[in-house]
Amino acid sequence: MTARTDAIDLFHTRFGGEPLGTWSAPGRANLIGEHTDYNDGFVLPFAIQHRTYVALGRRDDGVLRVASTFDDEVIEVAVGNIPSLFPAGRDSVAEWARYPLGVAWALVHASGRDAATLAGADLAFSSDVPVGAGLSSSAAIESATAVALTEVWGLDLDRVALAQAGRRAENEAVGAPTGIMDQMASMLGRTDAAIFLDCRSLEADVIDLGFAEAGLELVVIDTGVSHSHATGGYGDRRASCERGAQALGVVALRDVTVADLERAAGLLDDETFRRVRHIVTENDRVQATVRALRGKGPAAIGDLLIASHASMRDDFEISVPELDTAVDAALSAGAIGARMTGGGFGGAAIALVPHESVNAVQDAATAAFAASGFAAPTIFTVAPAAGAARD
Repeated sequence: MTARTDAIDLFHTRFGGEPLGTWSAPGRANLIGEHTDYNDGFVLPFAIQHRTYVALGRRDDGVLRVASTFDDEVIEVAVGNIPSLFPAGRDSVAEWARYPLGVAWALVHASGRDAATLAGADLAFSSDVPVGAGLSSSAAIESATAVALTEVWGLDLDRVALAQAGRRAENEAVGAPTGIMDQMASMLGRTDAAIFLDCRSLEADVIDLGFAEAGLELVVIDTGVSHSHATGGYGDRRASCERGAQALGVVALRDVTVADLERAAGLLDDETFRRVRHIVTENDRVQATVRALRGKGPAAIGDLLIASHASMRDDFEISVPELDTAVDAALSAGAIGARMTGGGFGGAAIALVPHESVNAVQDAATAAFAASGFAAPTIFTVAPAAGAARD
């Protein structure tokens, strides 16, 4: 059974009849550039082959219904009531349903259409994107919803606008203070390529990765430690960045360079300075990674990945022991670079590994987790994949 088949089967079970079609969108892995997105900085994510699928059918009664394999409940709302649903009505909506309904809400506002004139629909979701692993299962459901409803509602919105709608849904309907990287990667993904994204201008360049040609694999080590962007440390880190930018007199930390860090150290308390230093040096590492990929190929980026993890561990303090263990084990077994990926406080690490060393990395990570008394990690490879589309 595939996630696409599961979505169709769920549609039959919950709604009856046949769907109009299926749409899907990928999760993403971030090669480098963590927490830089909401600081107007640079990121280098790529879409992965794991996807969220939605089977959609039209309704003629002005009702929008959503169902998911993750929940037995069908959530129903009148399309005409969508404009006023968020953020005021957030607590009245099941948490998982805030993602698709939040996208519907954001699309109505972005398009300027009268919601009462839009068709009702039934949407049934299934996904094989690991949840809580830092691979952006949230952006996958947002982007799948966005491409499906945009087509069915006949909206004149491009892919950047759809990514913006996904981010608005996550920020205001879900309440997670994330940036736009995940949605842009899910929307713009290309096979065997990453998206070099300027999060201020939203300009995006496709960067060929060439992993297979270089004999490299990207291994994901999912720690099984779940995280949530809607609570806890993610919001604290964002607030620290905003305080740092204000103290330094800039619009966002994107405007601070490595050369400015000496001045910043004299103006900021130690914790805020370290948060700022991570963002500034991470932006520098993203750009260095792009230069290395263009000039020398993927085998040249290992040290940048390692430095990124150290910065997240020590300056931004978003790693956890399981992530550090995964990174150290991968490097000891032959990975040329490794780092945690995603928002932190759990989730997954990625390792760039010569093809012949993949099994050794898997074995080393599994053994290291057992020796530390951690639950066994889930380990798999990912490949850069295409973005959101009708299937």
